[in-house]
Amino acid sequence: MACRSPAAVLWFLSAFALLLTADLVSKRVSFDRLLIRQIGTPPAKVDIISHTVEFVPRVLHFHVTANQGAVFGLGQGKRWLFVLVSTGAIGYLLFLFSTLHRKHWPTQLLLAGFLAGVIGNMWDRLTFGYVRDMLWMFPQITWGDWLPFLPESIRRHDVFPWIFNLADSYLVTGVIVTIGYMLIAGERKVAPHISTDEQRLNKGETQPIEK
Repeated sequence: MACRSPAAVLWFLSAFALLLTADLVSKRVSFDRLLIRQIGTPPAKVDIISHTVEFVPRVLHFHVTANQGAVFGLGQGKRWLFVLVSTGAIGYLLFLFSTLHRKHWPTQLLLAGFLAGVIGNMWDRLTFGYVRDMLWMFPQITWGDWLPFLPESIRRHDVFPWIFNLADSYLVTGVIVTIGYMLIAGERKVAPHISTDEQRLNKGETQPIEK
């Protein structure tokens, strides 16, 4: 078990600490350098006036904002509900780690990313009353810029209207990897159940095996 292996525990905690530190430091630096003024105080609505820095033109800008919801702004104003859910998620992630085999390094890294993402945003909610976001992908680029043949009602919408942070990216990446793994694992489980005759037919052999 991973929880009984010093090497596995050290790997898990080191990955978690590195990812969490990167998230919190990036938030601190971004707000220190880009925040102009905050309007409002939680639990009331908070608006942020920010400088914008072009890191990669038309691909990635830095622009700070306050997210009082979940990932990508969902569920605005549900601060304590998200804190409660995050607390449960932390316990569940630690339980999952304890059940892993000590050599399942990729899965341990995945759980470390989940844990860093949950705690990184939970820290913000408890400390500031909102989550600090700063990564702005494809800024002010609409669907019409890429696909001008789309209907007007779609062309005018931003390709990626959300501003997010590293913690969000850990969570979203973890979900994508988990779903991908489940799909691949599901295909591997189905394949062995194909009969020998079916395998021969798939290869172009028309005669079944005599029994």
